[in-house]
Amino acid sequence: MLKVLGGSSAKHIAYEVSKEMEIDYVKLNHKKFPDGEKYIRIMDEEMTGNSYIIIQSMYKNPDEFLMEYFFLVDVLKNHGAKEIIAFIPYFAYARQDIEFNHGEPVSFKIVANLIETAGTTKLFTFDPHLHRVKSLSDLFSIPAYSVSLLPAITMHIRENYRLDDAIIIGPDEESEQWTKMAADETGLEYDVLEKFRHGDYEIELKPRELDVHDRDIILIDDIISTGGTMAETIKVLKKQGAHKIVAATSHPLLIGDALINLYTAGADLVIASDTIPSPISYIKCAPIIAEILRKMIII
Repeated sequence: MLKVLGGSSAKHIAYEVSKEMEIDYVKLNHKKFPDGEKYIRIMDEEMTGNSYIIIQSMYKNPDEFLMEYFFLVDVLKNHGAKEIIAFIPYFAYARQDIEFNHGEPVSFKIVANLIETAGTTKLFTFDPHLHRVKSLSDLFSIPAYSVSLLPAITMHIRENYRLDDAIIIGPDEESEQWTKMAADETGLEYDVLEKFRHGDYEIELKPRELDVHDRDIILIDDIISTGGTMAETIKVLKKQGAHKIVAATSHPLLIGDALINLYTAGADLVIASDTIPSPISYIKCAPIIAEILRKMIII
């Protein structure tokens, strides 16, 4: 039997997935002791022989949520679970994918090793920050899949908001992997911003090919953290004559005044998924998770 269990960061997503897939939702009791240690109890009397989907996002308190994930996996293994499938909507530590400076840990690799060693048999995640690591298979020996939410988010924007002559823009060359997927899904044109040098001292930031003048923009990136990159991109696009700008992301970390900074820079709308709960988390990822799991798992 396949069941779904939500960690404390993603109970709502797990419950919604259980309804979408018509499978059992397993309740989790958890609390913190006065010294900060974590207590968990999986409220399932029959674990032996069952397969479990654990949904645990790792935002803002990643160390706590990772440790809780390891506890969950260990309990399930000790009670004879047949298979443990991790769905991590937001995968923490992915940005530290090399030793930038001598003495630093390669956090992405360490976390991947810990998740696998704990006993995870298969893993899914949304839009991990893959830069120098090109594929999750470079880190995991278990089946591990990266799925992008941005095509679905972009399609939602196109279908629900009136945009004229819209194009998809990414704030830098790294974002091209997402802008191209979103363009393929929606049929819209796409471009990314590049730096163009004029002489020795002057640098201009502008789209590589397309003219944004009098066009509506869907501006996408995998993460909005402080919002600095997106805010500067919005200012550049406005200066070059862009009309309406909708900013979209999979993972709305929204540190500090990130959201208000995007609006004051000129964004007309900011929209995201609920991999991280936020005021702009309009797109539910549970139906997408359920669709992925239906395609890849035989219930």
